[in-house]
Amino acid sequence: MAIVGRACLLLALAVIAYGIGASLYGARARRPEWVASGRRAVFALAGLLTVAMGVLEIAFLRSDFHFDLVASHSSTTTPTFYKAAAMWSSQEGSLLLWVWLLSLWSSLVLWVTRGRLREVVPYATSVLLGLAGFFVGLLVFATTSPFQTSAQAPADGAGLNPLLRHPSMMIHPPMLYSGYTLFTIPLAFALGALIVRRVDSEWIRATRRFALAAWLLLGIGILLGARWSYAELGWGGYWGWDPVENASLMPWLTGTAFLHSAMIQEKRGMLRTWNVSLVLASGTLAILGTFLVRSGVLDSIHAFGASTLGVPFVILIALLIAASVGLVVSRRRALASSAQIDSLCSREAIFLLNNLVLVGLCFVVFWGTFFPLISEALTGSRASVGPPWFDRYTVPLALVLVLLSGIGPLVAWRRATVSNALRNLRAPLILAGVAVAVLVVAGVSGSATALAMFGFAAFVVAAMAQEFVRGTRARRALAAEPPMRALVSLVRRNRRRYGGYLVHVGMAVLFVGVAGSSAFQHARDVRLNVGQTATVGRYQVRYVGATAQVARDPAHTGAVLDLGAQLQVSRDGHPVATLSPSRGYYPSQDPAQGSVGSLIGGDPVSHVGMRAGLGRDIWSAITPDISSLAPLIDRANRVVPFVRPDLGLIALGAIAGRYLRQPPPATFRLIDSPLVTWIWFGGIIVFLGGLVALWPAPALARRPVLAPARARLARQPSRA
Repeated sequence: MAIVGRACLLLALAVIAYGIGASLYGARARRPEWVASGRRAVFALAGLLTVAMGVLEIAFLRSDFHFDLVASHSSTTTPTFYKAAAMWSSQEGSLLLWVWLLSLWSSLVLWVTRGRLREVVPYATSVLLGLAGFFVGLLVFATTSPFQTSAQAPADGAGLNPLLRHPSMMIHPPMLYSGYTLFTIPLAFALGALIVRRVDSEWIRATRRFALAAWLLLGIGILLGARWSYAELGWGGYWGWDPVENASLMPWLTGTAFLHSAMIQEKRGMLRTWNVSLVLASGTLAILGTFLVRSGVLDSIHAFGASTLGVPFVILIALLIAASVGLVVSRRRALASSAQIDSLCSREAIFLLNNLVLVGLCFVVFWGTFFPLISEALTGSRASVGPPWFDRYTVPLALVLVLLSGIGPLVAWRRATVSNALRNLRAPLILAGVAVAVLVVAGVSGSATALAMFGFAAFVVAAMAQEFVRGTRARRALAAEPPMRALVSLVRRNRRRYGGYLVHVGMAVLFVGVAGSSAFQHARDVRLNVGQTATVGRYQVRYVGATAQVARDPAHTGAVLDLGAQLQVSRDGHPVATLSPSRGYYPSQDPAQGSVGSLIGGDPVSHVGMRAGLGRDIWSAITPDISSLAPLIDRANRVVPFVRPDLGLIALGAIAGRYLRQPPPATFRLIDSPLVTWIWFGGIIVFLGGLVALWPAPALARRPVLAPARARLARQPSRA
């Protein structure tokens, strides 16, 4: 099977070379049959990479430890679910996943655009094949092959990293990579349009859904990662401004800007240079995010570590930047537009301001992320910035962004007047003011920034609700439909607009969660003995007793020792919840730790104890003080020079028994965090809104909308 996988990669390189040559020759010689052949090369590439993916997945599912990748990332006891996900837990497997997804999306866009953009498609095809060739080339020449095998297979594999044993592992990486690879679709078509000077709105219309899908899937991936971090890792947060986290956020921000400014170009023919620059930036930033995960140039808990892939990625990014800048500058006259913004109160002016804020946010994130490299280049020593620095600059911009997301849909295109805008804004502003007043009366205070965000979010929700109500009324007046049917028909016929409104509502709800959990969170690290109580926020947390469990690890070789605690949470003397945080200790391969010590010498994994609610979450994590167990482990190391699996379980059972009989003190991280659930709820609304906007509009008949109204008019007596 490994031979089949390697052959697919080599054939893929040949197909890529042929496809690029055929596409470019067909474009230059005006030979459409060669262009079509180049397009078919993309389909063939997708087929070859699908076979390669299938070979590797089958090897994981069958626990074929002749494959080095399988032996190092899976085991016989790993559940099938995690075996399937283990393929992309490695550097090589994730690269294969990346280029496979790229080939699938490339095939889809070339199928959708067949017969359109005849001049642009050959060059876009060449760009997409070139990017695919880069990643396949890395798999063949620059890194260990995912299909490398050993003649002597081990009896069992090392197993999946315990930190990756979460259901999100099946969804989170494919979502992120889908977002990254989808952003290369508009990048390729923008480069093709620049090359042939077809810089009208046609390439935007052809790739807009792919840009929206990229934005949506990347956003889902980001949110899944945040949820994974919050619910499973032991630090209590959902966003830490880690370089790899930031790398996924940057193309999402520029992609958001493009989705808004593209409407201005489609409506008014404006901002051509700006739009093509945003698309090129989004695609390049997607490649940059992939680079940060694999190069090791910046410290990140999400990165694969130092590797030799940094230089090829730097060359690719430099080529993309040079080509993008060169083409935009050389085509500046073709990109120029005679249309101008007629009013600062118009929708296009608000959208442009929205774009500037989004690009400003992206620049802040970029500067903070790469500041260690910038400072090293300027001063010779690395310095980094932390979350407070990011918060200082991103929070004001986020406030402006939320406010603009409510204003933009309420003002008209072109020559909007201040009086008309204020008339549309009056009701949402009043409702937002009432919401803030109610919060203040209810005792919500201490953070003017959070109150402002709550008010702006209420304004956005009210503004979008107003638009839904107005549209439904207009629909009822035209079609004489019941309210609910009119609403459904309205959304079906205007999916892009009303899906976008839902996205705005979801983002407002999400920002309420971020503001509330950031401004009003109470966190405490406290060391407790059994029976002691600590206060966090409005809750009292009592360490009731220790818990311990020894079990075979289903996703890893050996066994796991799980040491934890039972916590009783109360408020004003009334029990609220029982939390059970724990910490899992896994085997290590370090013989210096001794036969028994190595059973728990691996990297520990926190298991969070949490009660989530719509209003607030009570969150806990534990770090037991296992130093008191060291004498017992040392004696066991001397008595038992090596450990069989059955003796290992007995030894771990003895350690667990000692922990239960004489529970040592433990350090707890306790957090009272309000409104975190609103983040996930807002994300769901964003997802639904994105689906509505992405879903193809139905073929509209010309009759249904106006026919009932015309019939009513026909029945009225003539006034002549």
